[in-house]
Amino acid sequence: MKWAIVGLMVGATTVGEVLQAKGMRRHGEIRDFRPGAIGRALAVLARNRFVIGSIGAMAISFFAFLKLLSVTDLSFAVPVSAVTYVMETVLAKYFLHEQVNGLRWIGAALVVCGVMLVSL
Repeated sequence: MKWAIVGLMVGATTVGEVLQAKGMRRHGEIRDFRPGAIGRALAVLARNRFVIGSIGAMAISFFAFLKLLSVTDLSFAVPVSAVTYVMETVLAKYFLHEQVNGLRWIGAALVVCGVMLVSL
């Protein structure tokens, strides 16, 4: 049961963060932080399908994390959620077409090693 919840949480977090990055790239950098400009940016972002999808995925992730905390220890739940870093690195390379250098791949591999140690 706990591994199914971990899978749901990790998948939803990964999808949410990748969609968020895609949506913000489509929108562009926010440079004006006056109240009116922030309101206009929020109005535009509220119509951005990637941002909307991101919000939905992150809500699923949040509730899956709450459920995970009800069935396992925090000392397990938080470290195992780090698998999202690996999945996000892979999707950044192949979905967002980012340049991912060797050091980032090594970092992702180290995260996998750490998650395996915690899950034993």
